[in-house]
Amino acid sequence: MVQGIEGASFEDTGYSYTLSLIRGEHKMSILYCLMEYEPVRFNEMRRYLGGVSDRTLSRSLKKLEADSLVSRREFPQIPPRVEYSLTERGASLMDMLDRLCAWGENNRPGSK
Repeated sequence: MVQGIEGASFEDTGYSYTLSLIRGEHKMSILYCLMEYEPVRFNEMRRYLGGVSDRTLSRSLKKLEADSLVSRREFPQIPPRVEYSLTERGASLMDMLDRLCAWGENNRPGSK
C-alpha cells in the first residue's frame, strides 16, 4: 500500500542512493566508456570523453573508485601505466545504463 507523502523523504529511497553514486561530472560517461572498452587508460578516457580536464576526470574516477564502482590498476613501470575497469558492483549498473542508451537511441530527434 502506498503511503502519503507526509513523512516521506526522497533521500531515503533506493533511487536517491543510486543517483548519488552516478550523479556528478562525467560519472555516467566514464561508466559508459568502461562498459564499452575496459580496461581503459587515463589518457585514452580523456580523449574519448573530450573536453574534460585532467583534474575533473581524476576527481570523478576517485569518487567512482571510493564507491567501489571502478577499480584502478597501477603497473610498476617507467613511465607509469594505470588502467581503469568496472568492479563487479559497477558492472551490475550496466543493465540500467544499457536501457538508458536504448531509450536515447529510440527517442532522440531523427531516430526512426
